[in-house]
Amino acid sequence: MAALEWSPALELGVARMDDTHREFVALLAEVEAADDAALLPAWQALIAHTQQHFDQEDFWMAATRFAAGNCHSTQHAAVLKVMREGAKQGAAGNLALVRSMAAELVHWFPIHADSMDAALAQHLQQVGYDPASGQLARPEALPGELIHGCSSTCGDDDLAPAAVA
Repeated sequence: MAALEWSPALELGVARMDDTHREFVALLAEVEAADDAALLPAWQALIAHTQQHFDQEDFWMAATRFAAGNCHSTQHAAVLKVMREGAKQGAAGNLALVRSMAAELVHWFPIHADSMDAALAQHLQQVGYDPASGQLARPEALPGELIHGCSSTCGDDDLAPAAVA
């Protein structure tokens, strides 16, 4: 049994985001279940998925007035950097480090989804952004200034009031 399993508690109400998150959880479970021979290929598959996953969310943020250096996107970059370092260390024989990183992702992901991703999902819904088409139903709901925070709880400047209303 995987340490993290998909549940309705992880759903955020944006179908494309929820589907991507389901895939992340499934790939993370494959890493957890992998024997030593399968560990690095499973880890590489998780990294490839995570790159696409984060690129997708970063694109949605850019399309809905998040500043390029917002802390949500910054966290995405940091997580990917650590995962890639894990791949290098794993290729050098340190499989225990890769397993440790996977265990940390099990703890990190629900917190990230419940804070940063949940706030992003709410923002997308409020401005009427359709991730599938890229169409914006309520451009007047976009904040007047770029969002510099992380769209969650990591600072006083997280979301401009117009984005939360």
